[in-house]
Order: sequence, then C-alpha cells, then structure tokens
Amino acid sequence: MALTITHGIHDADADPFRERGDPAFSVRREILGGDFRFVSASAALLQVVETAYAGLPPHCLPPAAPEFHIELRLLPRRALPPRAEPPPVQTQSGADLLCGMMDASNYVVLAPAQRRALVVASGDMLDRPYHLRYELLEFAVFTLATRGLGLVPLHGACVGRQGRGVLLLGASGAGKSTLALHGLLHGLDFLAEDAVFVQPESLLATGVANYLHVQADTLRQVDDRVARHWLERSPRIRRRSGVEKVEADLRLGPGRLAAAPLDLAGAVFVSAEAADDADALLSRVCGSEATARLRACQSYAATQPGWGRFEQLLVERGVHELRRGRHPRDAVAVLHRLLEAPQAGRPATAGDILAVHDGH
Repeated sequence: MALTITHGIHDADADPFRERGDPAFSVRREILGGDFRFVSASAALLQVVETAYAGLPPHCLPPAAPEFHIELRLLPRRALPPRAEPPPVQTQSGADLLCGMMDASNYVVLAPAQRRALVVASGDMLDRPYHLRYELLEFAVFTLATRGLGLVPLHGACVGRQGRGVLLLGASGAGKSTLALHGLLHGLDFLAEDAVFVQPESLLATGVANYLHVQADTLRQVDDRVARHWLERSPRIRRRSGVEKVEADLRLGPGRLAAAPLDLAGAVFVSAEAADDADALLSRVCGSEATARLRACQSYAATQPGWGRFEQLLVERGVHELRRGRHPRDAVAVLHRLLEAPQAGRPATAGDILAVHDGH
C-alpha cells in the first residue's frame, strides 16, 4: 500500500473540532468512474480501504473522472461484548448534508455538492470489518459516486461478455448471487453482485467486483474443483437478517472481472420458480408491466434523477423473467444467448434470443 504523508498538529484547546489533524496518510483509487482520495491518520483504516478496493479494474465513464475526497477518522476503542453486533445505520439529511449514523462513535457525514465525506469509526470496528466496510465506507463511496456522477443506483447483480452486460434483478433469495457466481464460472465477465450503478443516457453499468456473497449450500452445485476450493476456504459472514453467507474475494478466485463498464443489453428478473423445460426458462416482460416491476423492485432508484431515461432505454432493450433450470448452468446458457442476440436498433424478443446459437 503506497501512502503519502501530510504533516499537521493537534491541540485540544486550539483545535476543538479537530480541523487540523495528526500526520495523515492518503490513498487514491479509481472507483465507479470517480477518482477517490482517501485521507486518514490511521493506517489501519486505510488498510480497510485497500482491502475493499485494491486490485479492481479501474472503470472510466465519460466525461473525465471527477475527484472525490473522503477523510477517515479513528476514535478510541469501546468496551463491547465480543460478539455484539453494531446498531444498524440510521440516515438523515439537512443543510445539503447526508448522514448515516450507527452511534456517537461510528457515523458518516457527506457533502455531495463538494464531493467530500467524513467517515468516523471506533477502534473496535476494526474487529468487525464487514460492517465497517459495507455500512460506513461503502455508504460514503457509493453515495458520493451516485450523486457526483449522476448514476442510477440499483440493487442487483450484473454479468456480461465482450462489453455487453445484463442486469440481474429480483427479490432477496431469488438467486441473483448464485446466478452471477455460475456466470463467472462459465465464461461471463463479473461486474457486480449486490450494487450496480448505471449512467442513464448511455446505459453503461459499473460496480465494485470485490466480494461475492452466497449461501454455503450453493457450493454443492459448483463442479469445478479449483472454484469449490476457493469458496470453501473463504470466510463466513452473518447478514443483519441472520443469514450466514460465504464471503469470497473475487480478486483471488477464478474467472474474469469486467475490465470496463458494460453496455446493458437488458435486464432479467431472476425468479425462484422452477421450469422443467430448459428451453422455456426465459420470457419477455413488456411495456407497462416491465416499468411497474422495475419501479417496485428499485423503489429508491426510481426517485432519483435520471431514472426516467434509464427506465425508457432499458425497457426498449428488453426486460425478461428467468426461471430456474435443473442446474444454474442452464440459466447461464440463457444469459449467454441474451448477450449474443443482435440489437440492430431494436430490442431483441425472447424468440430472437432463444434462436441464437449457443456455443457454450
């Protein structure tokens, strides 16, 4: 980790708001099409940044990447029970600021117009890297990128091939992450597993392909020995819902990460409903039904600037429903065909897609 040192001083009487800090380190990373500079007096906090974002393909979105500034501040460790879970983040806004707070020692304050954020964490949060990374650090990064770059933030996954991508949408537990995993293991480029960010005028999608989260019983459907070993050796985390999942570092596993933003060919609602016929997994969702399902699935994104144009273009390119086959690779084969289908100025129909030769 390359660190740049900036010198300063701190005196509690002369600097009650800690506006002049101790010697600070800085790290720069290209994330979601933005140029992010992270600054902290704590090397441990910057190591959390490196754990989250080092080794990812730098994605560029037109126009040139703006700079974002995030300061991370470490407060003293609190005396907590060893297995105590931190409280969930509560959000608030006012005076052109956005806030996310766990408690008085763990919070985020963002000034989107200035492309700046302050992330404060207590020392004990270093023992809870999952919560620190996802609920504080990524809260800051994702929110700044969304507001500063005009992106549409989506809850979903995305895989692709040869520069084209398909959104995987659906309710929790429908199988989006499992499908993304098997897409990765069967030749598709992996863009994101849980959060996808789309430029509404171009439908270019970007994401952070650092970790994949799947339930342990998913491993029995992984036939590749190397991939299975990678997943079995990955740590386990527990979601706030109580569900335990494997947290696999995508940078250490097999397959390819998307080297650049993907041009969306369409979206697929992943259904938990099974279909016995492998040729009947995919069906087209048209017109008003497609827009209604997109808005219901993405209630927050649907209120953001750019949603109208994004929705219009995505429906034109194609929204589908994908039911489960006998094995996840059956659904992956459908995604391959969807990504191979020509668009030629019009959205491909389900019949067009299923007629395309599948060479995988």
